[in-house]
Amino acid sequence: MTDTTSLGAGAFATSPPTAGQGYGRTVTAPDTAAASATRTVRLAARPPFSFSASLAFIGAFPAMTGQQGTAQDTLTLALRENGTTLGARVTAASGEPAVDCLLTAAAPISDATAQAAADRLSFHLGLADDLTDFYRLARLDRPFSRVVDRLYGYHQVKFPSPLELLCWAILCQRVPMPVARNMKQALVEAIGNRITVDGEPRWAFPDAEQLATLDEPALQHLIGNQRKAGYLYRATRQWLDLDEAFLRTGPYDEVRDQLLSLTGIGPWSATFLLIRGLGRTEHLTPDKEMIRAAQRVYGRTLDDTAFAELTTRYGRHQGYWGHYLRVGG
Repeated sequence: MTDTTSLGAGAFATSPPTAGQGYGRTVTAPDTAAASATRTVRLAARPPFSFSASLAFIGAFPAMTGQQGTAQDTLTLALRENGTTLGARVTAASGEPAVDCLLTAAAPISDATAQAAADRLSFHLGLADDLTDFYRLARLDRPFSRVVDRLYGYHQVKFPSPLELLCWAILCQRVPMPVARNMKQALVEAIGNRITVDGEPRWAFPDAEQLATLDEPALQHLIGNQRKAGYLYRATRQWLDLDEAFLRTGPYDEVRDQLLSLTGIGPWSATFLLIRGLGRTEHLTPDKEMIRAAQRVYGRTLDDTAFAELTTRYGRHQGYWGHYLRVGG
C-alpha cells in the first residue's frame, strides 16, 4: 500500500501543511490509519529548478562519495527522522518544478515521520530557495553570469543534515579527504542505519541521540584519532541542546555564536555549517579554494579588497555566489 502526499517546497519547515499551500497545489495529509511502510511525497520547488543540476553536483561531491546514488536520473539515499531509518528514491516530477520522493521503511511510516522526511529532503535539495534576486544581480556581472548560465536552475544542495556536516567539519580537519571519508563511514556503519534502496544498501547518518550513546573510547576506536574523538564526543552532546529551526531562521550573529560554542568548531567551520548545513547565505568567509575559483571566473588576481568588493555586490546572496563559484568556476 502506498500513500501519496503533494507538498510545496519547504512545506514542513515549521508546521504541517494546510490546504492550498505549496505554489498553487492542494496539499493533502494522509490518514494516519492508512500509514504504510511505503509513502510517496511530491515536493514542489521554486522555479527555476534543475534536478539534473542537483544530481550532477551530488555525483561530483567528494564528501558524499558512496553515500548517495545518482544513476538513471534518480537520487537514492537513506535518512534518519523521528527515530526511523528511511530510504528515499527521488526523481524529477513530470512537467513541473518538483520532485517525487518514494519513502520506504521497515515499519509503517507515520504522518509525522513522513512530514519530517519531506522537510529534510526539501531542505537538503534547497527546493524553497528563491533565486530571483540572486540571478538578477548575476546578470549585471558579466564574468559571473557565464557561471549562472552553466548552472541555471541549480539550487544549493546542502549536506543531508547540519548534524552530519558538524561531524564532517571535525573529521576533515587537517586530514586527506579519503581518510575523513573512511572515518565517517566507520561511524555510520557502527550505528547501522542501513536500508536497501533500488537494490543497493544505503546508510543513514546517525541522529544525535544515537551518537550520544557512543562514549569517547568507542569513538576513538572507530575513527582512530583521539583528538577528533574528543571533539565529536562533546560537540554531538552540545548539539542536543540546540534548536535546528532557530539555527535555520534565527538572527545570523546569534546563530553563528551558538555554532562557535561547539567543541572543535572555529570561524571557518562555523561559516561552512552556516552556508552548507543551514542554508544561511547572508555572509561569506573566503578560503584559498574560493579565491582561486573567483580568479578563474574573473580572469584576474584578487586581493582581499577586490574580493570583498565582489562579495558586497551580492549582499544577502553572497554565500550563494561563493557556492556557485566553487561549483561552476
